[in-house]
Amino acid sequence: MINDLKLGSAGNVEMFYSPHNEYLNASAKVMLVGITPGWQQMEIAFRTAIRALKHQNSYEFACQEAKFAARMAGTMRTNLIHMLQEIRLHEFLSVPHVQELFDPECTLLHTTSLIRYPIFVKQQNYTGHQPAITTNTFLYEAVLGSFLPEWNLLNEPLIIPLGKSVEAVLRQLLDEKRMQDKRILWGFPHPSGANGYRLKQFQQNKVDMQHTLRYLNTADPS
Repeated sequence: MINDLKLGSAGNVEMFYSPHNEYLNASAKVMLVGITPGWQQMEIAFRTAIRALKHQNSYEFACQEAKFAARMAGTMRTNLIHMLQEIRLHEFLSVPHVQELFDPECTLLHTTSLIRYPIFVKQQNYTGHQPAITTNTFLYEAVLGSFLPEWNLLNEPLIIPLGKSVEAVLRQLLDEKRMQDKRILWGFPHPSGANGYRLKQFQQNKVDMQHTLRYLNTADPS
């Protein structure tokens, strides 16, 4: 978190560069959308990219390697895989297990964030609440400048917003007619271990999410 890597700020809200969201998997069928990369993802991404560049790899390859290493890193990925398996996303995608989606060779999954680059508030990970993205001009413009163009490059993927903060932003984008909701899976909790309501929210919405996936498979067998 140094000035050379700072991309912008507004009050105590700061945005820093990180390389892992430079890579886009344009053939993905599912798009997992978080709030913003956290410090752990940022650190893993830089360490991975630097190692790739030291081995004389291209910048494009370094960003791709950083993406695979940092996406939903740590216990968050473990929680995420468990919940995605329970709602039977693997059946929707016709793969044996959700774990396979995180293999570098798999092209079915694209992970991203509403805001491509890490956001920190008072030098702490931004959680999506204070300030809310929908009421903060700096943060909402970051969404319009990064998430929307990225979504438009994919061919109508299934969008899984991770948590209520992401859902709130997507609903605002829908209200503003910037996107359509026919392929959004509502109700999925943020997979962070710090989310104390994760399991309760998941159990409340699991059946509805399973039903939505079955419906989408029937409506669009491709």
